[in-house]
Amino acid sequence: MQLISKLPNVGTTIFTRMSQLAAEAGALNLSQGFPDFASPPALLEAAVRHLQAGHNQYAPMTGLPRLREQVALKVAGLYGRRVDADNEVTIVPGATEAIFCAVQALIRPGDEAIVLDPCYDSYEPAVELAGGRCVHVPLQLPDFAVDWQRLADAITPRTRLILINSPHNPSGALLSAADLDQLAALIRERDIWLISDEVYEHLVFDGVAHASVLAHAELYQRAFVVSSFGKTYHVTGWKTGYVVAPPALTAELRKVHQFVTFVAVTPLQHALADFMAGHPEHIAELPAFYQAKRDLFCARLAASRFSFTPAPGTYFQLADYSAIRPDLNDVQMAEWLTREKGVAAIPVSVFYQQPPTEMRLVRFCFAKREETLCAAGEKLAAL
Repeated sequence: MQLISKLPNVGTTIFTRMSQLAAEAGALNLSQGFPDFASPPALLEAAVRHLQAGHNQYAPMTGLPRLREQVALKVAGLYGRRVDADNEVTIVPGATEAIFCAVQALIRPGDEAIVLDPCYDSYEPAVELAGGRCVHVPLQLPDFAVDWQRLADAITPRTRLILINSPHNPSGALLSAADLDQLAALIRERDIWLISDEVYEHLVFDGVAHASVLAHAELYQRAFVVSSFGKTYHVTGWKTGYVVAPPALTAELRKVHQFVTFVAVTPLQHALADFMAGHPEHIAELPAFYQAKRDLFCARLAASRFSFTPAPGTYFQLADYSAIRPDLNDVQMAEWLTREKGVAAIPVSVFYQQPPTEMRLVRFCFAKREETLCAAGEKLAAL
């Protein structure tokens, strides 16, 4: 018997490959997006407390009521939207699972989903497994802005879904409130749904406010908005996130979710609910916390031959290496940096269906301790 792959063009993700290469080479790992510093002590203490209290059995499929209520309070406080914690908030084991379930709920064989390149690598496999097809619309360089005419031209009668991501991975670019208005006007008369990937919602810098679909009355009515506790609370290994969506969409999401993982990890949900209730200052302080890391890394990078613009959001910094090794494509450059120079990065081309041939960009993660960023900056400045 011969097994025919449903994902013949998919291999091991670049994140796994580069982290493994970094470990083998003993390199500073600025590739995969996770912190190398401690999580908030009060959050860890709460997790231990709930583990020891015996909160180790299934939670409700939709998530612990206490945690869903905390999410609803946060959404109301930050974005002015009052959502029903019972019918519009679902706790999930990670944003990737959330996106997968939302795609399965929406896409049928023959449907098209528009993604904006460069885009996160889980989007297209989810669409393909649902029997759909991704239509890739490149963002405009150098600032990764939406080409609205090109997006409009990509819409066909088969378009069922548009996936957006702001703050944007890998570029750090932001969608503005005006961008959301333009998107609303574009799809107003069409039967098109949205998935808004907002996992870096609190990592927006230089005094700019995050423009969330949750704050857009028109777009929210047709959207799944996905966020991540892991990114917000420095616990990416907890793989816990949530989805906010109108009741009808939430009901369809949950139909899929209950047969994929059924439920997120119970004691971690308890811990997150405790921490959100007891430490609302964490979210308020997060932009400045990560902006300081961005600025430190960029100050060190300024002494190098890389060219860059400080990232407006996320904890990723893009850097152009054209003045250093223009003979290498970005995959080769990332491998060379890791093996030969001791700093691991992610090539940006992997986020594209068809990357621009002239592009020479790598992505560094600055969610790291000061000493890690300074050591990496010293190595990069020596190139």
